[in-house]
Amino acid sequence: MKIADLSVQTLEKIKLVRWDRIIEKHEGPEDWESVLKYEEPEFIEIEGCSVLLPVDKLHHPNISVIRSIWSADNNSVTLFISDTTYEDDPFFSGFMAVCDRVKGEEFFLAILYHEWFIIERANVFD
Repeated sequence: MKIADLSVQTLEKIKLVRWDRIIEKHEGPEDWESVLKYEEPEFIEIEGCSVLLPVDKLHHPNISVIRSIWSADNNSVTLFISDTTYEDDPFFSGFMAVCDRVKGEEFFLAILYHEWFIIERANVFD
């Protein structure tokens, strides 16, 4: 799936969505209209599903999914990812995203994108 292949109506749906962010100490709501205007996002495929994150497509080769948690109805996914585009230290390259399926569409759109410090998983977890 490519953004260039989306209909005008679908793009208008995306532009209406706001997403929450905490990135580099900047926080608060953003809107997808600004992302589409000032960045070059593109869909990334995660476990066979198209997902749109608020990052430039140049990040994609540097993104790896550490964990994905799908909702029971498969209409939402929580992602823990590593993006080493600017920093390869695991402590500073982690992000968390919550993405929802857009109504009437076959893709997921980020509604939350936060920095996440990747730390060693404690041995007390399965």
